[in-house]
Amino acid sequence: MNARQAEPLLVLGASEEQLPLYREARRRGLGTIAVDQRRDRPARAEADAFVQVSTRDHRAIAAALDGVVPTAVVSGGSDASLMSWHELSVLYRTPVRYPRKAAAASMDKAVFHELVRRAGLTGYRWLRTTGAGDRAVPASGLDLPVVVKPSDASGSKGTTLVTERAGLAPALAHAAAFSVSGEIMVEEFVAGRNLTVEVFLRHGSAIFSVITEKRLLPGPNFLIAGHTCPAVIGEPARRRVVEAAVRLCEAMDLTDGPAHFDVILAADGTPYLLEVGARLCGNGYPRLTRAVYGVDTVAAQLDLVLGRPFDLRPEHACHGIIQVLGSPSGREGVLADVRGLDEIRTSPGVADAEVVTPIGGMVRPFTDSGNKLGYVVVTGDTPAAAEARLAAALDTLELDIKPS
Repeated sequence: MNARQAEPLLVLGASEEQLPLYREARRRGLGTIAVDQRRDRPARAEADAFVQVSTRDHRAIAAALDGVVPTAVVSGGSDASLMSWHELSVLYRTPVRYPRKAAAASMDKAVFHELVRRAGLTGYRWLRTTGAGDRAVPASGLDLPVVVKPSDASGSKGTTLVTERAGLAPALAHAAAFSVSGEIMVEEFVAGRNLTVEVFLRHGSAIFSVITEKRLLPGPNFLIAGHTCPAVIGEPARRRVVEAAVRLCEAMDLTDGPAHFDVILAADGTPYLLEVGARLCGNGYPRLTRAVYGVDTVAAQLDLVLGRPFDLRPEHACHGIIQVLGSPSGREGVLADVRGLDEIRTSPGVADAEVVTPIGGMVRPFTDSGNKLGYVVVTGDTPAAAEARLAAALDTLELDIKPS
């Protein structure tokens, strides 16, 4: 094991979601060890050392470190590593111990639903089942439409809206393909606006919060193509959403750091919290909050795990959009060329633009969040101005994808 310093930062995951963590660590002169089961991850090149191990296996990670003691452990953008984060933070006695309850609620949606019930928040009907759920669902009294998803996956992987009985068995099989445990959630469909709320806590209080509107692709899979920031909602509804998020953080023993929640805001103003990721939000969310508010949640996360004070006071406020770049093709291919990226980066209102897939890299259909190619972040004085800048940027960007 080689790292740039005796006590490096251990980063669980090396996907594009963790790129900002590695870059911030490098900016500070911190050595990093990347852990991922795949060698082709884009953040691997940013790390000083690499361990090819599943981020779910904390014992294998500790064995692979071979006596190297990290100064801190961190992750972001994915739930898979959260229990390992807890175990390794305890093992290495890091400045901040990641809470077990937060890991459990993030990695098991049934645990999250029980947490909502115990916290006295408004919930909805659900059933945990296996592949035989096409018989169990009618017996449970759950009426269609329902949402079928893996109990232990994130990023909309394996998720399907089912409106007809014939679609139930295929949806269950689809969810099972993404479930580590084989368990599947069947949930009552709640109509309303699809929002995300992220809170960053200090001593149990939300010192920063942001609510965005999801930009969902058409279809039954709830695939997120981006976020509009901030979501246009009234102050009473905004307050209820943030208060519900903070109550659940308290129930998870999470007193310091970030957590994000998927939320449905019903027509009557009731917020229904669907699930939690007790870590930095994925889909480039930190890029968006930095552009819209001047708030660097990645820097604050590193300060927190290193035991240092952190600041999240907004420097400004505007309107912003993050667009996730995905393949327009329904077949696998290879990224042959990228044109227009430099022009976009110098365009007014473009705060961030990056294609994380290298030239020659594999491109898969954008059927889940793991198959993204990059991001474009734009800002504007009004929502319309931000939309216009995004449209211009996407018209300029050309991704040349050849069949593999």
